[in-house]
Amino acid sequence: MPSIVCIVGNRRPGSFTGRCLAVTSAALRSAGAEVHTFDGSTLDLAFPHEPATEDAKRLKQAVIEADAVILATPEYHGSFSAQAKLMIESLGYPSVLKNKPVALLGVAGGRIGAIKSIEHLRGSCSHLGAVLVPGAVSIAGVRRIFDEDGHCIDEHALDALQRLASNTLEFLRHYHYQEGES
Repeated sequence: MPSIVCIVGNRRPGSFTGRCLAVTSAALRSAGAEVHTFDGSTLDLAFPHEPATEDAKRLKQAVIEADAVILATPEYHGSFSAQAKLMIESLGYPSVLKNKPVALLGVAGGRIGAIKSIEHLRGSCSHLGAVLVPGAVSIAGVRRIFDEDGHCIDEHALDALQRLASNTLEFLRHYHYQEGES
């Protein structure tokens, strides 16, 4: 059973980023994966070159032990969020993302989605040596895809978020993770 760390790179409690990642996490759990979620709205993280907080230590250790990471961010001003950056910084340098499969999820309120944030996140993760899972997902118009109870009501978004889970697991099965290895 693969272990996946899901990172919500947003400081806002109840964010759309977290809601989207929850759909992906549920699909991962349904497929038998062990999922550990770290929500940026609940973490106390220090800036680089400051002593690591307990939350940063827990995040880093979880990523070390995980088979893969799914990193989710909102698109802010054409890039990924400062919280996502801080969470990445908390993983040290050299980063524990090195040689780790990382799948990307971006969300945005606009019609074109989170293309720029994913592009920038892809560059940062590649620079750190992460192995990027093909099929990053960009969710456009995120404010309209959930009902008042928090359920995803958009078929296309639901399919994309669930596909992110299956793509990640498929990548681990065929390209990175061999049954019986730890």
